[in-house]
Amino acid sequence: MTLRDLLHSNKTPVFLDGAMGTQLGEAGLEMGGQNCVTNPGAVAEVHKAYAASGIDLLITNTLTMNRINLDAHNVGVGVQEVNAAGAKLARSAAEPGQYVLGDISSTGKLLQPYGPLPEEEAFVAFKEQAAILAEAGVDGFIIETMVDLRESLCAVRAAREASKLPLLATIAFNTAANGARTVMGNTAQDCAKALDEAGASAVGTNCGGVDPAEMAQVIALMREATSLPLIAQPNAGKGRMVEGSLVFDMSPEDFADGLQACVQAGARLVGGCCGTSPRHIKAAVDLLAPARG
Repeated sequence: MTLRDLLHSNKTPVFLDGAMGTQLGEAGLEMGGQNCVTNPGAVAEVHKAYAASGIDLLITNTLTMNRINLDAHNVGVGVQEVNAAGAKLARSAAEPGQYVLGDISSTGKLLQPYGPLPEEEAFVAFKEQAAILAEAGVDGFIIETMVDLRESLCAVRAAREASKLPLLATIAFNTAANGARTVMGNTAQDCAKALDEAGASAVGTNCGGVDPAEMAQVIALMREATSLPLIAQPNAGKGRMVEGSLVFDMSPEDFADGLQACVQAGARLVGGCCGTSPRHIKAAVDLLAPARG
């Protein structure tokens, strides 16, 4: 079975993994994809823990490892080496029957006219990253944690031009109210419809300012706008500041209940984002697919 076969199968739910950045942070490392080069053992251990929890899809630790973001933050790794390393680490941790998604996200700059970045430059950066990930052997892409529909569509088109691999696309919503809105004002239904038309294989939502129960409301809105498989990857609750640090402290059991609500609202692919851990994902697998737990 290929990833494309899995997406077109009747298997429900399909499980993605959870957070990488906050797991690395708990290990005392600076969060970011540069760890694929500078601390590969730590990244591999997180991947292996998720793989052991019963998931279907592992996501590379390459979230913002496009050339524009790398040049802006000077983290000391090259776009080729870090993306190739990220794909290799995830592949080495994947167990039989598990697939690897190459992770692509924002450039970190607003597109013109709201910011300095020409869309053409973003397109080139996204296409470059997608091509590297495809060459390194990922099974598909996930374009996630986008707050601007225009940038997400740019990344989808670029990845589509670089490769014919399956492509998942998720948007981060700031609120579930008023049709659900990103910080740029995009609605859930507009996002689902536009990403569907752009050629995504599955669409949905991750991260953002909503908790798992509110994400279920976003999923319900998206369900009205597309027939594609829907993805829900909430944070472990809403983050709160504790002694200068952002903390996500929803229990694995409560998180799993939230994912169940997302499935009931129409999500077929479920996983976690900020603050989630292998324990959160294992709790979801045990609740939603106990025969696999």
